[in-house]
Amino acid sequence: MSSIPTVLSHYYEAANGPFRSLSDLPRDEAEHVLAAIRQSGKGFASQRKDGYLTVRDAVETRVRQLFIAKGGAPKRQHPHSMVLGESAWIKQWYADGRELQIPLAHFSPQIVSFTYGDIFPAMRYQDGKAYRGQVYTLHELEALIGQYGLPQEWNADGHFGPERYIEAQVWDDLPLLKYLSP
Repeated sequence: MSSIPTVLSHYYEAANGPFRSLSDLPRDEAEHVLAAIRQSGKGFASQRKDGYLTVRDAVETRVRQLFIAKGGAPKRQHPHSMVLGESAWIKQWYADGRELQIPLAHFSPQIVSFTYGDIFPAMRYQDGKAYRGQVYTLHELEALIGQYGLPQEWNADGHFGPERYIEAQVWDDLPLLKYLSP
């Protein structure tokens, strides 16, 4: 049985720095930035389709609502995305990818939620898997991993579906202040 990883990892483009999110920008500016990323043809984000930001906003809003219903107390409207443990695959999304690890113990259970897999397939795929459409708390991780394992271990190459890691959504800037750009 897999144990709960003790770190959250964040992956980002070296030139941009960590914890930069399109969701934090005004919509017009975010669309402009996304258009430039698409035009560059570099990295995973360059493949995002029209309407991506609208879908992203709806998915993040739904996860926030579900987290609040489970007792979460998010401070942000949109989360900072991290990975429970590590995912070498995500680092490859970037032309010059970097990894930042922060101990899981630095995060209050009230400001971090989890989806089994990336937030998009976790909330949008309709394949009957019990963890679809679900948000988990820190206190639920042991049972979740006990039941399904860590996707990084059983599906590192994506052969068995979109679950390749457990995503963590951090809903507060406070534990990340020393990493945030001014």
